[in-house]
Amino acid sequence: MAGPEYDLGPAELEVLKVLWEEGPGPVRTVMNALHQRGRKVAYTTVQTMLTRLEQKQFVRSDKRGLAYVYKPAISREKISRSRLRTLLEQLYDGAAGPLVLQLVKTERLAPDEIAQLQQLIDKLDADS
Repeated sequence: MAGPEYDLGPAELEVLKVLWEEGPGPVRTVMNALHQRGRKVAYTTVQTMLTRLEQKQFVRSDKRGLAYVYKPAISREKISRSRLRTLLEQLYDGAAGPLVLQLVKTERLAPDEIAQLQQLIDKLDADS
């Protein structure tokens, strides 16, 4: 069964990534972080994106001093789960195994990621 699908554009997702990784901040801080990531956007554009994200209930704002401070209202994990679920449904008819196999075959995994994957496999074997 699919969970909720979150309607986020690529630019909105970039803004959310800044808030997840850098923590809460005013428009200028978010804009500067986007600039450091190679996204040259105007202050008013970032302000508009944050306002839209707040309307969609992906971020919350808090008036502190002279500026609003924005923080994520949804976790990266929730968005990730939703997007993965959508991908599973669209490409693999809801079956996770083929997606995992495709990732393992085509993507380079760090040693700690391989260890985590092995632990999950061991746990699944023990539970079955």
